[in-house]
Amino acid sequence: MPFEIIQGDITKLRVDAIVNAANSSLLGGGGVDGAIHQAAGPNLLLECKTLAGCKTGQAKITRGYNLPAKYVIHTVGPVWCGGTNDESKLLADCYKNALLLAKENNLTSIAFPLISTGAYRYPKDKALKIAIAVIGEFISIEDMMVYLVVYDKSSFMLPEELTLSIKEYINEKYTKEPKRMFTGLREKTKYMVQELDCISDSNMELIDVVNQLDKTFSQGLLCLIDEKGMTDADTYKKANVDRRLFSKVRNDKYYKPRKSTAIAFAIALKLNIDETNNLLKKAGFTLSRSSKFDVIIEYFIENENYNIFEINEALFAFEQELLGV
Repeated sequence: MPFEIIQGDITKLRVDAIVNAANSSLLGGGGVDGAIHQAAGPNLLLECKTLAGCKTGQAKITRGYNLPAKYVIHTVGPVWCGGTNDESKLLADCYKNALLLAKENNLTSIAFPLISTGAYRYPKDKALKIAIAVIGEFISIEDMMVYLVVYDKSSFMLPEELTLSIKEYINEKYTKEPKRMFTGLREKTKYMVQELDCISDSNMELIDVVNQLDKTFSQGLLCLIDEKGMTDADTYKKANVDRRLFSKVRNDKYYKPRKSTAIAFAIALKLNIDETNNLLKKAGFTLSRSSKFDVIIEYFIENENYNIFEINEALFAFEQELLGV
């Protein structure tokens, strides 16, 4: 199952478990810890008192009580002391142990805050990089829906160098010309007309033209998967796409994906710009310099960065639709 970055209030999510960035006593505190205890009600504190605290990097589970979530997984993040006291390992352990605890309890969905970035002062860009790396590695093996919940955009920071690089690329490539309005059937019709213009025999029967139509998106995608020597599981996990959605693509040769889903598959297959556009055209889409979303995708492809979680991190920061999911 995929991984999604969302903006909102973690206490309001209807998932199997939310993660509490707790202190070592597990008896409540400020920030997200206090908000979760308040929303869950007094019984959460009563259960926490039976757990004898929690060490930094470890995780413990309780019921969710008045929360929409069934469970709360409490983990204690490290206090930032300049990065010299194993902070990165301890923070990674928070995510790993919370995910393992969710797996042990047969949970299928979990939501994390950005751990340790509040009162514990862990730099947000460094914390985000660790969170995405650990979660990405976990869901490449396990089937679990994972959310990273950002309360507001001030809590979310890309590395400054990456932000500047993407902004420069957007300024160079992005044009504010009117967006092309061809979508769906209209887009397919346009490409059919282009093909007809290339046909030398003007008397060719329509049935002959129809018989020359290209492969559908689904057929083209499955051929590319075979050419790349990838498995179905490799493909949908690297595309950040749910297994059930991929099953629809495989079983329906006329399946019409969203543009973001089609691009996600192109990223999973590590296609270059021309190959990406060829795949998108089969679904009636193309990359355009008049779309900021498309330009950001082009930036990552040109830089041969096919990590879909890092791409989604950038798309979220620039307030664009995410890939896959």
